[in-house]
Amino acid sequence: QVQLVESGGGLVQPGGSLRLSCAASGFTFNTNFMRWYRQTPGKEREFVAYISMAGSNKNYADSVRGRFTISRDNAKNTVYLQVNDLKPEDTAVYYCNVYYNGVNYWGKGTLVTVSS
Repeated sequence: QVQLVESGGGLVQPGGSLRLSCAASGFTFNTNFMRWYRQTPGKEREFVAYISMAGSNKNYADSVRGRFTISRDNAKNTVYLQVNDLKPEDTAVYYCNVYYNGVNYWGKGTLVTVSS
């Protein structure tokens, strides 16, 4: 079955950085786009970034463009999100996502807290 396991979140000061990881299994990783989303309490889950199968195409939400970088390692079935210059409004649970065989799959998320 499809499994997505996020890691790498934590508490960081404004301006700091983290590298989030998502380990995927249960599907052919290198033939699927991968996405990151985030969600704060009381708000809808919002798109953060996506990356194409070979990593040649990427897109970002306006709120993170220039600060976040999505990448993938198809040999390790892992997608990453490098988050730099973090702001308090980036505080959220970050989720990995894949749309596979007509179903949206999500991990359990990793919490990023930006606070001084």
